Amino acid sequence: MSKYVYAFGDGQADGDGSMKELLGGKGANLAEMTSIGLPVPPGFTLTTEVCTAFYSNNQDYPEGLSEEVTTALKTLEKRMEKGFGSSDNPLLVSVRSGARASMPGMMDTVLNLGLNDQTIQGVIHQSNDPRFAYDSYRRFIQMYANVVKGMNGDAFAKKLAQKKEQQGVELDTDLTAGDLQQLVSDFKMIYQESLSEVFPDDPLQQLWEAIGAVFGSWMTPRAVTYRKLHAIPDDWGTAVNVQGMVFGNMGDDCATGVAFTRDPATGENYFYGEYLVNAQGEDVVAGIRTPQPINLAKHKEGDLPAMEEVMPDSYTQLVNIRGTLEQHYKDMQDIEFTIEKGKLYMLQTRTGKRTAQAAIKIAVDMVGEGLITDREAVLRVDPEQLDQLLHPSLDPHAEKQIVARGLPASPGAASGQVVFNADDAEEQARLKKKVILVRIETSPEDIHGMNAAQGILTARGGMTSHAAVVARGMGKCCVSGCGDIKIDYEKQQIKTKSGQLIKRGDNITLNGSTGEVMLGIIPKIQPEVSGNFAVFMGLADKFRRLRVRTNADTPRDAKVARAFGAEGIGLCRTEHMFFEGERIQAVREMILADDLEGRKRALDKILPMQKGDFIGLFREMKGLPVTIRLLDPPLHEFLPQTDDDISELANAVGIRFSEVKNHVEELHEFNPMLGHRGCRLGITYPEVYDMQVRAIMEAACELVKNEGFKIIPEIMIPLISHVNELEILRANAVRVAGEVCQSYGIKVDYLIGTMIELPRAALTADAIAAEADFFSFGTNDLTQTTYGLSRDDAGHFLPDYIKRGVLKKDPFVALDQRGVGELVKIGFERGRSTRPDLKVGICGEHGGEPSSVVFCHNIGLDYVSCSPYRVPIARLAAAHAALQDR
Repeated sequence: MSKYVYAFGDGQADGDGSMKELLGGKGANLAEMTSIGLPVPPGFTLTTEVCTAFYSNNQDYPEGLSEEVTTALKTLEKRMEKGFGSSDNPLLVSVRSGARASMPGMMDTVLNLGLNDQTIQGVIHQSNDPRFAYDSYRRFIQMYANVVKGMNGDAFAKKLAQKKEQQGVELDTDLTAGDLQQLVSDFKMIYQESLSEVFPDDPLQQLWEAIGAVFGSWMTPRAVTYRKLHAIPDDWGTAVNVQGMVFGNMGDDCATGVAFTRDPATGENYFYGEYLVNAQGEDVVAGIRTPQPINLAKHKEGDLPAMEEVMPDSYTQLVNIRGTLEQHYKDMQDIEFTIEKGKLYMLQTRTGKRTAQAAIKIAVDMVGEGLITDREAVLRVDPEQLDQLLHPSLDPHAEKQIVARGLPASPGAASGQVVFNADDAEEQARLKKKVILVRIETSPEDIHGMNAAQGILTARGGMTSHAAVVARGMGKCCVSGCGDIKIDYEKQQIKTKSGQLIKRGDNITLNGSTGEVMLGIIPKIQPEVSGNFAVFMGLADKFRRLRVRTNADTPRDAKVARAFGAEGIGLCRTEHMFFEGERIQAVREMILADDLEGRKRALDKILPMQKGDFIGLFREMKGLPVTIRLLDPPLHEFLPQTDDDISELANAVGIRFSEVKNHVEELHEFNPMLGHRGCRLGITYPEVYDMQVRAIMEAACELVKNEGFKIIPEIMIPLISHVNELEILRANAVRVAGEVCQSYGIKVDYLIGTMIELPRAALTADAIAAEADFFSFGTNDLTQTTYGLSRDDAGHFLPDYIKRGVLKKDPFVALDQRGVGELVKIGFERGRSTRPDLKVGICGEHGGEPSSVVFCHNIGLDYVSCSPYRVPIARLAAAHAALQDR
């Protein structure tokens, strides 16, 4: 029979830190901390299997659970030396969630459970502090109503605000015991009026309803959204932790806090955290009161007193625990603690969420400190996290109008239009608008809007608030605790300290590294790969086998990609060059020409331009492989579509409007993706491909002859479906290349290959390989043609497919390994069966998506190619794939 409940306390635990799948992250770490002798309040954990059974059995519990909970509760009573429901010496408990993957703030917690009109007298007797007792009771009613019964907390907050106003005080802590006792009565009345039921006074009923609510919070919209964003499976479930309460709100020798063993924003090795005297845990993260720093390391004049000064003995103990935890877990930890009457208790430790910058610095530093190996350091950083580092930051020389300053909660820079609620942020983002989500304080219900926004600005909350922690996990820029602004949701505006108004739709810029809020959109500068980043990527490159190239059409793109470590160009799309400046005119003349001679005259104009492009690319790549795809899109894409533009073109080339109009209409296709494009153009108009091959080879010959370059151009013919197409076009390319080499009097080696982007090409790859020196899988079009989906149109319904579980991921984002991936595997294996030395890679955007990179490594491809800013992500994913092999 399954064991559903695992107890911990007094240095003993039924479980340990390796049991995260069963006990969840929090339960496993509470057991582990108990076992290594840290001061942890005793308790017990209901396993994730209970959650699975709860949802499988129509929200009913498995047989035997009730008896196990009763036994565990008796053990807890003995360890705490208190009685659950006792009016003389009552035991109060907290009920918290704990999934195996950290989901900060996404699920529910109930504190002070066990209070009623009888046990409150025991709490008063125990503490000799009626104010503390009634403060705990009113918090419990609030939390129970919200978490267990789903009540909106506004009515309670309003009543609390009214009471403070009546008494002429600003802070909750200034209310007297009598004030709080009256609030308890008022809160119970609000509860009864809202729910048509009396607040429950049976502690066991409270406990089971709270356990059910925490299990129920696994499927709340915010938790579901968070899991989707972080690829956490729905069937993992959450554990529930029931723990004896310790109190940070019993007076000035009590406190509660949150800390990170290193700075989660920068990775700096210093103890980073916040605490509040005479408070409970939710006060710190909710931003209801301004938290104080735990130490003097970054203390500035005017800051509130640090814990190091106010509670030096507890601080020293906490510093020692910090060292113990880092040595034990060998990673940066996110901890929660409470001090009750001068005694320190640890409530949680977990691997801390961190920015990409911090993740890399911590990994590199811990290798230097001897805590972890190179291998562990590389696996410690999620490839997708690197995306945070690979985008622009604010230009330090740009003019800035700073209107407010807050806390630098999550680094980076973001600009966008101001919105004031999460739904609005999501809707505006859907309309392709960049927005900044502005909130007084964020809550877990804002998760979808935070994800949609470029950055987050809050008026309240510290560096460990919900907004800060979630933003850092998402890699979003965030400025929190910005007391310089007043937010008015009703008027949809911000008022700065100087009186300036910023309204919904106005543009602002955030600097999450400094906490500055600025008007307008500030110019940004490109990132550089240096320092810890370069060291870390060097560690990753030691392990990977798969090469990483870039998709680049210009020398500038190639330069950026080289700086990010690209090992060549896997896709240069020559058609992108056709749209620049005077070229488009020559291209249009070529399309409108009535005969071969006319087309050749136009192509002669394009030839030197193309040649110049290729010289630029070859120079930037300095001898690395460069794959150049010949013209792919249908010709109608280069012609104007409106009458005004057609008239302008007719005048420019000296042709009647009606003739140009007829050409445009003749080239129109009902399904151009499957129409007259790619190699089909090369068969119909061989002179186009001849010109491009000539430009490639002339560029290579000039650099080899005049500058001593070593170049092996890779000429790629797109959209091959039949070997006969490639046979014809290869012969043409070989002829032109030979002519060019002969005219320069030198020999330059080159490769001719094809894109495999049609299912028939993959299935007949053994035949096609006889005419190809290399394959490059164009997984963007291969996905379209395999699914029968237009990538440009699928965005209207694919989100519904993901939401309803028809597809787990968008197949244009992550390679569909079962379908499209199977075609890649077949094409690769059949191609290699004909030509064992066939060079094979992929060049769709999947080449920069980590799970797709791992797939490419696993089936044995030589390289992936992706956009310049995804190159480091692909490098790290390739290293992960190689290390997972071992």
